[in-house]
Amino acid sequence: MPELTTELKTYRFDQMAVQVKDKVHPDEADVNRYVGLEHIDPESLKIRRWGEPSDVESSKILFKSGDIIFGKRRAYQRKLAVADFDGICSAHAMVLRAKPKVVLDEYLPFFMQTDEFMERAVEISVGGLSPTINWKDLAKEEFALPLIEEQRRMVAALSAVQSFDDACNNLIVEIDTAIRSLREHFFGVQPESRPLAELCSDGAGIQIGPFGAQLHKADYKSEGVPVVMPTELVEERIRADEIARVSEAKAASLAQHRLLPGDIVLPRRGDFDRRAMVTERERGWLCGTGCLRIRLDNPTRAPLVTQSLASRSVLQWLDSRSVGTVMPNLNLQIVSAIPVRALDGRRVTAALDAISELRSQREATVSRLRAVSSQKKMIIEGSK
Repeated sequence: MPELTTELKTYRFDQMAVQVKDKVHPDEADVNRYVGLEHIDPESLKIRRWGEPSDVESSKILFKSGDIIFGKRRAYQRKLAVADFDGICSAHAMVLRAKPKVVLDEYLPFFMQTDEFMERAVEISVGGLSPTINWKDLAKEEFALPLIEEQRRMVAALSAVQSFDDACNNLIVEIDTAIRSLREHFFGVQPESRPLAELCSDGAGIQIGPFGAQLHKADYKSEGVPVVMPTELVEERIRADEIARVSEAKAASLAQHRLLPGDIVLPRRGDFDRRAMVTERERGWLCGTGCLRIRLDNPTRAPLVTQSLASRSVLQWLDSRSVGTVMPNLNLQIVSAIPVRALDGRRVTAALDAISELRSQREATVSRLRAVSSQKKMIIEGSK
């Protein structure tokens, strides 16, 4: 890496960038791509998916190839990307262009990915449920930048790192596509699918988590028995780093909700594309409010049923039958009727092994991405 100098100059953000405010109705936009915040991946500068202008109705912001699209709503999600096509984007985003006399087009997005910029963006956001950045507040924030020549040298190093970042993200997309394809082929809804209840003692093994009257906010403690909530269901595992807990006495009073190895935990409301299979580590933990527990008659079938519940066709089945307008919900009747495939055989076992290997490769690639993010941070902060 070239040796970096430490000469810096401080600028207001409106000296570094201009906000693009060209609004247009989707019907009148002469473009064929719409970018919402849901299309932008955190920590990635590349836009890999998009919608169509016909997907939306209200006025949107026109952007050009090379513009920066920054999610001004909920800035803590760190959604920032550089467009490589023309289109329209959500009004919850801010479209920016660098002022090249102060900051290079190529350098600004890397700078905006730094903790310094993102933390400042969060600090100046206003509003409770959906904190949002106002341009007037961001415009007057001051940041120290290296000189243009130094930026040019840094961009050379950052671009090389970014190319590796893009390759890793592309690999993750391909792995996810392969996993979805395997799941649907071997575990998706088919004529031979059976109602889940038939695998759970006619539904007796399906248990909705405790309701609010059984488990109050005051019951949660810093130590004790972990309580599994929907937010803990990550990558088909139960994440425990920030898990809520209750006393042993409270857990004993909710014995019917305690988990055993081989149980499957699902959310019963909101995002149904979450699930986890309980391992020996989680024996005796509680299925929490907002979740439901599936206990199969034959626990060895849990990996098969878990993959069936993750298949695209089962998720579509759930979405079409969930109840509630503000937030979709599942009840015992719906869950008992879920069509699942739990066929045995060497081909199915091979499919499970292939999915497991692909998930391992995905985790390794995500680890590489974290290392890449640290490298970018070192390059930029090394100039200060």
